[in-house]
Amino acid sequence: MPKNKNKPQPRSAKKISSKSFPVENQAEMTDEIETQTPPVSKITQQLNLLIVLSLALFAFSIFLFWKIKKVENTLASVKGGQTQQQQQQQQQPKAQATMEQLKKLFTKDYLSFGDAKRKVLFVEFSDPSCPFCHAAAGEDPELNAQMGTQFKLDTDGGSYIPPVREMKKLVDEGQASYVMLYRNGHGNGILATQAFYCAYDQGKFWEVHNLLMNNAGYTLINDTVKNDKANIPQLVDYLSSVIDPNYLQGCLESGKYESELTRDSKVGDGFNIGGTPGFFINTTNFPGAYSFTDMKSVVDAALKS
Repeated sequence: MPKNKNKPQPRSAKKISSKSFPVENQAEMTDEIETQTPPVSKITQQLNLLIVLSLALFAFSIFLFWKIKKVENTLASVKGGQTQQQQQQQQQPKAQATMEQLKKLFTKDYLSFGDAKRKVLFVEFSDPSCPFCHAAAGEDPELNAQMGTQFKLDTDGGSYIPPVREMKKLVDEGQASYVMLYRNGHGNGILATQAFYCAYDQGKFWEVHNLLMNNAGYTLINDTVKNDKANIPQLVDYLSSVIDPNYLQGCLESGKYESELTRDSKVGDGFNIGGTPGFFINTTNFPGAYSFTDMKSVVDAALKS
């Protein structure tokens, strides 16, 4: 069958150019497209802001987790220390010493202040890595608060009066004498106690004592130094504001006072000292971080004698 030559052919699509629209319509279409499609730079800014906020939230979560773990570890340490002290007190005979034995400790060979002739003699067996020793020193209010209401400092609205603070006051007034001896109570206080001896030799005991017995000192002793001589530089740097760092580093690295700690421990063994801190007020023993409120009657009686 012959093809139909007269069959109409499909029209090709007519290309529409911008010329098909008036100029003003072209401008309106362009404005509409720009309005509907945000600029790339604006999207980038929004994404950057979202990333920054996400990172900040992540960092805060890590910090919060770290703080919670730190408190948990401290409380676990305190609880463990309480149990250990209770066990030691139950297993060991009661600590006791005569006045003659105590008076022999008030020489320059020990960390002593005041002489043996004063009416009140304070003797403390301590370990600067021990949380209860920190509580008794009164320089670490954060740790005191974490240990419970019974240890919340009087200066923070609590009822606990740190005994070492009050003892120092009486020593400074010339009414009492004080001596500190090392006793292993928490396991990390050897180098810190040697730093006490080095500082005592330079007349800087209380300055070094107060820094090591605050919260930063507690963390440094237990989390960084940990009796490792390789970490002496960190200990020296921390104390450099109150004692000559060159002297302290040489003193610690030489092990100048290692034997004094051994001697202190033997004295504690002879007195049947259990956990730390352990106090004597004259011959009356206070085994633990008692508030000075509980000690005051013994002190007052001795001062009146």
